[in-house]
Amino acid sequence: MKKLWEKYADILLYLFFGGLTTVVSLSVYWACGHLLDLSATVSNVISWIGAVAFAFVTNKPFVFKSHDWSWKVLGSELSKFLGCRIGSGVLETAVIFVTVDVLLWNDMLMKIIMQIVVVILNYIGSKLLVFRK
Repeated sequence: MKKLWEKYADILLYLFFGGLTTVVSLSVYWACGHLLDLSATVSNVISWIGAVAFAFVTNKPFVFKSHDWSWKVLGSELSKFLGCRIGSGVLETAVIFVTVDVLLWNDMLMKIIMQIVVVILNYIGSKLLVFRK
């Protein structure tokens, strides 16, 4: 059991914290769209900001075991992290705009589908580009 944990710990931790990040994103999105009556696109951008902030402060130490918070390391990791997240965020927002704001598909269904895509893309980006060992 210990060997399995050691082999898959980063994936399992990423799925756990990715799940929490998804809860943050969906909650903020829902509040913006359903309580504040903002468009799906605007709601998605706001939820993206909250999710990215949460993801960075959890993924850095807990998932990818990066504990150096010096300005040099933090600046490098944060800029790469934001670069990856901007890419997946633009994709997600574009899909939300087309499917929800233009085609009027169910907003929460599309947000959940895109969250699955985003979690996968962000794991790959974080693992290969941001928190490389």
